[in-house]
Amino acid sequence: MSNATPKLIGYVRVSTARQGESGLGLDAQMKAIADYAASVNGSVETTYREVESGTNSERPQLAKAIAHAKRMKAKLVIAKLDRLGRNVHFVSGLMEAKVDFIACDNPYANKLTVQILACIAEHEAEAISARTKAALAATKARGTLLGSARPNHWSGKEHLRLAAAAKARTAAKAKRDAMAAPIYAEVKPIITAMRQQGESLQAIADRLNNDGFTTLRGSEWKPMQVSRIFSTL
Repeated sequence: MSNATPKLIGYVRVSTARQGESGLGLDAQMKAIADYAASVNGSVETTYREVESGTNSERPQLAKAIAHAKRMKAKLVIAKLDRLGRNVHFVSGLMEAKVDFIACDNPYANKLTVQILACIAEHEAEAISARTKAALAATKARGTLLGSARPNHWSGKEHLRLAAAAKARTAAKAKRDAMAAPIYAEVKPIITAMRQQGESLQAIADRLNNDGFTTLRGSEWKPMQVSRIFSTL
């Protein structure tokens, strides 16, 4: 039996800036993680704190916590199960990353629980899609014009709508980039140094994989991904 000290990565989240500033909610979660660590004689390497609404799927600190846990082969420790179950992005990201985790308030929750949550979310999305398609079909059957066939579709208002949609896509990309930035900040110095030494993209990818680094999605590095990061330097 191994006597190695279990490595743990903590993740805590509150929903409002006021809670984040005051520590309300965070303190209780931090204590739960500390108590769990003591119970297993584990070592909490670091704890990532997030102040974000549960409805927002953009979680930069969560992405960092998952990447860190995978790189160190550590267990991700969540104080409360609702920090996991209410966020589909968390569920899918955790499954893809294949990171072991524990919820302090429900230690029996496991990867099967995660899979069930993801399946429920997928079922709900499919049901919503089916209802939307049925409603559109019924509307069309009544003779209502849809899409570009609508009267005044290409009017000034429609151009404003398209402009707003383009702006939303730009904002979404900015959020994704912000989520990736803290993770890729760790590998950029390695990529830069090796590239300056004349190393190939494949050699750099092999180095990152051997050192335990993963991409934002938790997968291994490929030469094309290294090239994309290098192009941003």
